[in-house]
Amino acid sequence: MAGGSVSECKEYLFKVLVIGELGVGKTSIIKRYVHQLFSQHYRATIGVDFALKVINWDSRTLVRLQLWDIAGQSRFGNMTRVYYKEAVGAFVVFDVTRNATFDAVTKWKHDLDSKVKLANGSPIPSVLLANKCDQKKDTSSNAALMDTFCKETGFLGWFETSAKENMNVEEAARFLVEHILLNDQHVPHEERTNDCVKLNQDAIAAEPKPGCC
Repeated sequence: MAGGSVSECKEYLFKVLVIGELGVGKTSIIKRYVHQLFSQHYRATIGVDFALKVINWDSRTLVRLQLWDIAGQSRFGNMTRVYYKEAVGAFVVFDVTRNATFDAVTKWKHDLDSKVKLANGSPIPSVLLANKCDQKKDTSSNAALMDTFCKETGFLGWFETSAKENMNVEEAARFLVEHILLNDQHVPHEERTNDCVKLNQDAIAAEPKPGCC
């Protein structure tokens, strides 16, 4: 690399959680976002699985998103504290065709906020995903209610998503990463080297390996 070019780059590694009830489409969203694939037949994730998305954010910024696919049946267990460790953002997913999965969102958000925080003690940025919107056409009529719900529960915002139809998956991810990058501007200067920031580099080695899927 030519002299001086290193100082012009910014490189990030962000750990982002994808959580929610069993069967809401967490794995499908990740597969669509990372690999542009969709299948009706993903097996239930056991424990935790990983995926890595590399984003050329702009000409001087490279973002690596380490997406943690947390099994729905692991909810609120002791292991979630280990899985959540050092995360800097999260998606909470529910299935618009199953009201019970939306009812569980508040519990997931509370569990998230109680187990992981930013360095300044505030909750990590999180976005609510109303998934499988291709199967239910009237979700938008509840937009005002959803906006109010997000304000009350501390979500940055919400998106109607469909992994099957590839709706709003990229948009939701970009929205979350924008907020993560804003938070990262407050990282102390001594943690930066040549203006290249590398966060959570030890996360892959330190955390448990995926169970299956």
